[in-house]
Amino acid sequence: MAKLNLIDINKVYPNGVQAVFDFNMEIYDGEFIVFVGPSGCGKTTTLRMIAGLEEITSGNLSLDDMVINNLAPKDRDIAMVFQNYALYSHMTVYHNMAFSMVLRREKSDLIHERVMWAAEILGLKPVLNRKPSRLSGGQRQRVALGRAIVRNPKVFLLDEPLSNLDAKLRSSMRKELKALHHRLKTTMIYVTHDQIEALTLADRIVIMNNGYVQQIGSPLDIYDNPKNLFVANFIGTPPMNFVETKIKEDGKLVFGDNEIDISNHKAFKTIKEKNLFGKSIIIGVRPEHIKINTVISKEATMKSNVDVYELLGSEALVHFDLMNKTFIAKISHEGNVNPHQEISITFNVEKIYFFDKESEECIYARQ
Repeated sequence: MAKLNLIDINKVYPNGVQAVFDFNMEIYDGEFIVFVGPSGCGKTTTLRMIAGLEEITSGNLSLDDMVINNLAPKDRDIAMVFQNYALYSHMTVYHNMAFSMVLRREKSDLIHERVMWAAEILGLKPVLNRKPSRLSGGQRQRVALGRAIVRNPKVFLLDEPLSNLDAKLRSSMRKELKALHHRLKTTMIYVTHDQIEALTLADRIVIMNNGYVQQIGSPLDIYDNPKNLFVANFIGTPPMNFVETKIKEDGKLVFGDNEIDISNHKAFKTIKEKNLFGKSIIIGVRPEHIKINTVISKEATMKSNVDVYELLGSEALVHFDLMNKTFIAKISHEGNVNPHQEISITFNVEKIYFFDKESEECIYARQ
């Protein structure tokens, strides 16, 4: 069992800069948690506080209901895998993986058993006698993972472990990490700035910005129910389209010279209760919720011209202007859209998001 509790965790550096504000979370045994956010948001600092590499300014960190704020890193039964692998260049793969157990003066037969077990899981048996310089990037990353695995810790901490790999290898390693987690059933906390890694790996995602936790939830919940404008913009590729507009009392959304009826949208009741009619709000529409038509009918209300067409293979991105804003639609590559072609645009009304302009909070949360 490895349950972590972070209660009102804060980190303030001696120069007065606060990196983490009131971090609260309960991490359950065997969960794969991903901290994600832009550079400088506090995710790595939080990870290092869990590892004991950074002092906690205030708050309590507990592992299996025991407060470990003042425990040395070596006494926390937590293993950390760093971005730069941190392998010993003069040692073989075998000795790199065994080194932590050698330092703890474990019995040699136990060390050998654990190293061979980890090597089998990670597919490293053929390279155990090689030195890191003779390994590929993916193999070096697996050695770093193996060095952590042999210790059989309660919690694994992974700090952007795939950032040095190329795109194809990152995709392969994501699959290996997910399979490894299913096999080990150990609590893992993973730090990344890559939303694709977060969505594909996590049981739950923690989105951070400027030291604050913005939202915690499952990948699907985060994607479907962004709590605020930052989360909505951060999660999703390409990002959500945003524009400032107003809603009339009859349920019409003013869109330039056009109007969109949102009176049947589930958010309309909340908008009415908060009396947001006539006030500036921000709406968001994901690219996949925009329909493009190259046949312009008389009934077509929203029209534009294609600025850029990007073919992605089975899908394509169409860039166009609406209300002096650049919008992106994601369509099938069979759409036969050409640059500068006139198009009609239709939003999936039920998929429109509404955000308060002042607080940037989502006005309506989907169920």
